[in-house]
Amino acid sequence: MMGIGPAGIVMIVLIALLLFGSKKLPELGRAVGRTLHEFKAGTKPLLEELDTMENRSLRTIDEEKR
Repeated sequence: MMGIGPAGIVMIVLIALLLFGSKKLPELGRAVGRTLHEFKAGTKPLLEELDTMENRSLRTIDEEKR
């Protein structure tokens, strides 16, 4: 899986600095951070439900094998 390297991150920061200016970048960073936090909090119950369903199906398969 390919990721963004250090040079790519530097380029993104420089482009963001040029587009939004130095005064808007902290606000933009906070907004992105809040959005990611809300997304993570929203997906946590879904992931827990999937984990529970997986554990139930694994128990069912184990019981059928016995």
